[in-house]
Amino acid sequence: MVIERLQVPCTRRTAHAPDDWIPALLCRPEGDGPFPVVLYCHAHGNNHAIGKQELLSGRPALSEGPYAPVLIERGMAALVVDLPCFGERSGYGESALSKSLLWHGDTLFGTMLRELASAIDYLEGRADMDSSRIAAYGISMGATLGWWLAALDDRVKAVAEVCCLADLETLIELGAHDEHGIYMTVPGLCAQFSTADIVSLIIPRPHLCAVGALDSLTPPRALDAVVKPLEQACECADAAHAWELLIEPESGHVETPRMRRKVLDFLERQLLD
Repeated sequence: MVIERLQVPCTRRTAHAPDDWIPALLCRPEGDGPFPVVLYCHAHGNNHAIGKQELLSGRPALSEGPYAPVLIERGMAALVVDLPCFGERSGYGESALSKSLLWHGDTLFGTMLRELASAIDYLEGRADMDSSRIAAYGISMGATLGWWLAALDDRVKAVAEVCCLADLETLIELGAHDEHGIYMTVPGLCAQFSTADIVSLIIPRPHLCAVGALDSLTPPRALDAVVKPLEQACECADAAHAWELLIEPESGHVETPRMRRKVLDFLERQLLD
């Protein structure tokens, strides 16, 4: 496994974004490529120190260990960036940065998505990366960023997301919304779009969602409020094959061995077949 430590240019920064360059890790197989790539979106987990290192070292929610070795073994590369407030950028306080961006008419969530899009810009400039075969993966915060990015950027050909798909209005009704971080705050969002509206933009590209039925961040009622209209949208688009859902009945906010197998099988099908 080849590990490159990089500074990726933030090609989509706005006036109040924190940085011009983004610390990143690229893990790839030996050889010239071009390799299919997983854009790895790291989690939050109330541990701002981990960031991009999750790809190499894992985190407690990843019970099967880090993803880098298993992706490289299967012939896929993986790129991860330190999102604002995490890893090498943990000097930015999440609450403070969120507030300053909101006061300037921007959001931390939007900044994160722009930086992930900048990471795809970077991949497109590398001859050893196959930019026609890019998938997004993430758990928890990384899952939310993964499906949002896929909805907004069709360069993401497939997305696998674990432990974070829920209708925002239903979360508020259930009083479960405050378990999510301030990074997710987008003023006026619920007045314009439902979560299902956003996720449906991924259709007909393949989308795998894996959740635990006991996960308080993705309660069953909030998940159902996304899944039912999403399944209807897939049927209308003749794209039922594009949506896969795995619910672990006895699991909470963690990746299970079954989820790991499902994710790897999905990524192999979408990027290698």
